[in-house]
Amino acid sequence: MSRMGLSTYAVRGKTFAAFREPRKDAVDADGQLMEDVIVIRTAGQEDKAALLQSGPPWFTTAHFDGYAAVLVRSRDLDQLTVEELTEVITDAWVAKAPKRLASAYLATLDERG
Repeated sequence: MSRMGLSTYAVRGKTFAAFREPRKDAVDADGQLMEDVIVIRTAGQEDKAALLQSGPPWFTTAHFDGYAAVLVRSRDLDQLTVEELTEVITDAWVAKAPKRLASAYLATLDERG
């Protein structure tokens, strides 16, 4: 999917990750708008808080207060292992997927051990 020319990832029409257009609430240390921000949904505020407490590259802005999502810059993805990123994206997908679809997917993971 694409929104304003930016990639958006959704399951059954519900977005779980998206590249965000530059906005005034996300600026770098030089005051420049961040052009590479990715929004990733979380299962809830506890998961969001845990990611934010783990430190960079995760961050948020006031715009996302009360919203179950974290932000990360694409240039900082190399600070994460493939396993960490896979877990966060999978959790985001599960959080937005219909319950039956998410349950079926999680069952396949249990079968694999």
